[in-house]
Amino acid sequence: MASANSIFLSLGSNLGDRQAVLALAREQIANRVGIISSESSVYETEPWGLADQPAFLNQVIRVETALAPEEVLRIILDIEHELGRVRYERWGARVIDIDLLYYNALLLNSARLTLPHPRLQDRLFNLIPLVEIAPDYINPLLKKTSLELLQMCTDNGVVSKIS
Repeated sequence: MASANSIFLSLGSNLGDRQAVLALAREQIANRVGIISSESSVYETEPWGLADQPAFLNQVIRVETALAPEEVLRIILDIEHELGRVRYERWGARVIDIDLLYYNALLLNSARLTLPHPRLQDRLFNLIPLVEIAPDYINPLLKKTSLELLQMCTDNGVVSKIS
């Protein structure tokens, strides 16, 4: 598969065997989306948005893909569904959550997809693993590096590296 596009995906799980679910998600992404060129450590994080639920494991991966953004979205939603994701409530507990953070430097605001991810700069659980693998990557909308966004972030959730 030709891979002309670089994307960043955020993976999160707070139900079941969280480590195994993240591993299955990475495997499916590698099989169906593209080549994983880098991956952050795994972090345990406090829930964001809805506090009364188990802690998450989170990770950010960089993937090289030939797929268009909407096709990436369709596949990651399929992977979530196949791994058992059921959408009951916004920001609720979930077996797996896969978010498309960046697609090259594309700015997109469609009915189905906004790029870069609209809440990326507000979430330590995205920024800390992103800084680990791409500290100098520039958010094309905010014109700040991942490290600058982390330094500006007001989120005070606990994010602890576990592996």
